[in-house]
Amino acid sequence: MATKTLQCEILSPEGSVYRGEATMVVATAVDGELGVLYNHAPLVTALGSGSLRTTSEDGTVKEWTAEGGFLEVHKNHVTILSDKISEKA
Repeated sequence: MATKTLQCEILSPEGSVYRGEATMVVATAVDGELGVLYNHAPLVTALGSGSLRTTSEDGTVKEWTAEGGFLEVHKNHVTILSDKISEKA
């Protein structure tokens, strides 16, 4: 059975930070950590300062630090708009 994926787009004022497929997206919202999987309910939430992670089908995890912004989930598409994003080493 094929893994069901989300289309993920991470944007900052400087431009696109990441665009691709993910099996899971985890972000730090203002009231705690939020995980998004395939077929998640539609959602818009404010982001706090903290970790932002995507996991690909092969298990690769990419991680950034985000400071503020918004996360939207709609029809298996996750869009993250953040004031400042920096990639973790």
